Amino acid sequence: MRKQISSPQNKTVKQILQLQEKSRNRRKEGLFVIEGIREIELALKANYQFEAVYICQKVFNEEHLEKFSFAEHLLTEITPEVYKKIAYRSSTEGILGIAKIKFHELQQLNFKTETPLLLIAEAPEKPGNIGAILRTADAANVDAVIIANPKTDIYNTNIIRSSVGCVFTNQIATGTTSEIIDFLKEKNIAIYSAILQESEIYTKQNFTKATAIVVGTEADGLSEEWREHSTQNIHIPMQGEIDSMNVSVAAGILIFEAKRQRDFN
Repeated sequence: MRKQISSPQNKTVKQILQLQEKSRNRRKEGLFVIEGIREIELALKANYQFEAVYICQKVFNEEHLEKFSFAEHLLTEITPEVYKKIAYRSSTEGILGIAKIKFHELQQLNFKTETPLLLIAEAPEKPGNIGAILRTADAANVDAVIIANPKTDIYNTNIIRSSVGCVFTNQIATGTTSEIIDFLKEKNIAIYSAILQESEIYTKQNFTKATAIVVGTEADGLSEEWREHSTQNIHIPMQGEIDSMNVSVAAGILIFEAKRQRDFN
């Protein structure tokens, strides 16, 4: 017989909420929360190890368990009241999992080609932007996404939600700006920094070699360190009244120009 949780005041419910809400708890426990069939399926495909799975039978279609192949001891049935309390959004099909975090070190990156295409974002703060960047990276099938000077961990519930599971489909690393620049130089990867000063239009660049495209926040842009070490600063021509655009939109424009060059050269 499966374990069951019927009270929203259960100790486990409180632990799940803490994992959702506090990065400190995620780091301390080495665990994070995943909601939804698609997200859990992508996490399993990426070899994430699950510690527990919670199912609300009145919402969840148990036929999906056959493809997940979770051991019975990992499964706990929860009531609609409990599910309502721990579900971060209402459209997650009645299933929620607890999985072990992975460590995203630069030296763990593994490139399958000698001309990798990397997308780097410095100090992105809004989970929605990070999620959109990860979706763009997945769509373009870039070799890795690197977050410089991260302000939140990638297992933030809002990032997982806004990325629609692309946290699990991308190869991701984090580090300081200095560490990342040293890594890129060590790997002979050209650095193209999206900076207005001393820059050239992005369409004039050659992105078919080993390339890192670097974007910063709308508010602060990129730090001076990127300008100093950039192979070439690049910009997207702006034809309206403002001189910047959303970081995830800029990343998409630049990355897909690189993909266009690679697909037709």
